[in-house]
Amino acid sequence: MKKSIFITLFQLSVLCCFSQIQVKETLCESQVNPIGLDAVQPELSWQSVSDARSTMQTAYEVRVATSVIDLTKNKNLIWNTGKVPSDNSVHILYSGTTLQSAKKYFWQVRVWDNHGNQSAWSERAFWQMGLLKKEDWKAKWIQAAFQEDTLNRPSPLFRKTFTSNKKIQSANLFITSHGLYETFINGKRVGNAYLTPGFTSFNKRLQYQMYDVTTHIQTGKNTVTVSLGNGWYRGNLVWEGKKDLYGKDVSVLYQLKINYTDGTSEDIISDDSWKSSTGAVVTSEIYHGETIDARLEKQGWHTATYNDQAWSGVKTVFFDNKNLVATINEQVTKHEIFKPLKIFKTPLGEQVIDFGQNLVGFVQVKVKGAAGNKIIISHAEVLDKAGNFYTANLRAAKQTNTYILRGEGEEIFEPHFTFQGFRYIKIVGFTGEIKPENFTAVALYSDMKPTGTLTTSSALLNQLQHNIQWGQKGNFLDIPTDCPQRDERLGWTGDAQVFSRTASF
Repeated sequence: MKKSIFITLFQLSVLCCFSQIQVKETLCESQVNPIGLDAVQPELSWQSVSDARSTMQTAYEVRVATSVIDLTKNKNLIWNTGKVPSDNSVHILYSGTTLQSAKKYFWQVRVWDNHGNQSAWSERAFWQMGLLKKEDWKAKWIQAAFQEDTLNRPSPLFRKTFTSNKKIQSANLFITSHGLYETFINGKRVGNAYLTPGFTSFNKRLQYQMYDVTTHIQTGKNTVTVSLGNGWYRGNLVWEGKKDLYGKDVSVLYQLKINYTDGTSEDIISDDSWKSSTGAVVTSEIYHGETIDARLEKQGWHTATYNDQAWSGVKTVFFDNKNLVATINEQVTKHEIFKPLKIFKTPLGEQVIDFGQNLVGFVQVKVKGAAGNKIIISHAEVLDKAGNFYTANLRAAKQTNTYILRGEGEEIFEPHFTFQGFRYIKIVGFTGEIKPENFTAVALYSDMKPTGTLTTSSALLNQLQHNIQWGQKGNFLDIPTDCPQRDERLGWTGDAQVFSRTASF
């Protein structure tokens, strides 16, 4: 009897322990620890978790500080709500001291429930502000100073070397472009996003990105580099060969802020001290694909030891920056990979690879060959009735990537400033045996977090559900698009308005 009573009391104590309300999933502006916000009153949200039935939040307290130490010690707080009687845990508006550009803020929340329990403080979270005023932008817009090949419009390269001899506390990069950009610091790619700064109505809204690049900076000489593609800004867009919808020249705005442990800071900005040239990306278009000539690659141009004396200068251009806004959407990143399901020749004798899955992204190729060898990869969604490669549905979009070998051992190719919608690829110019391990299809889409899953006893229904979600992923490439393959790929609201509720859910 005594033993059974002891077990019951023990179980109750365990249940009581697990029933204690907790705070999880703290979000700022619906993101986890975001950086680069321009919302001057960010919205905070959280989830309350308890194993006890019929539990609900009855009050909350939020505290915010500018340092981890102050937050932990509950001192020098810039906002403390005190205990607020409320069951609201979504979009709580920050109402503390005025927030400052580029500054990082740390916050926690605790809650009370209807059983009289008080949670512990949540795990520490943070957000970091972007540049809140036009005057915060010290950088100048720069363009290449060399005479451009206006037919092919090769990707311009930009670089600058600087010296940093102090101990670094933190470093943040603020960057955007007219056109698409990729950027490196000391040979290390900044961020994992593709097709930045994304697709907006550029004359009204141009997003900039902010990155924490503290680990990229080294003591001594440093080199920052940027390459640009035409993208949606001046590349072919909509129909009838239209281009230059937002401008005729690509340019970059680059501002690197380094904070040192001695309390000083330094800004490395785009200005007339930069150098420009061209490299391996000979042509690049959203619809038509990319041509990379590896023989033209500027070997080592990402590093501080590279000699850029033969490079051209740059020219600064004026834009008033009134359209600059912080990034608010999920960025485009790499996701699933697919290996060839089948390698075959069509009735017309074309060499084709079937990846077994329609997807949006590109194909990474590993190849060896002589310098000047050219590999042409075309993309298609389907085969025709005879089993041949079918591209008539692409209309004017070429969807073709061309790679020209440097001829130095194994070379790896993938495009930088384009994407394709496809299941099949046709290969022309590949010498030797086509091996499945040398071709990898990579899915690209906005980095959306699933809100749940659905699995039923019906395999057919499960496949339908998968198809719905897969179709959404392929057409959510920075914006909700109408298709990922032909000469369109636009934010077509006729399609989006039908699907928006499903997509949001």
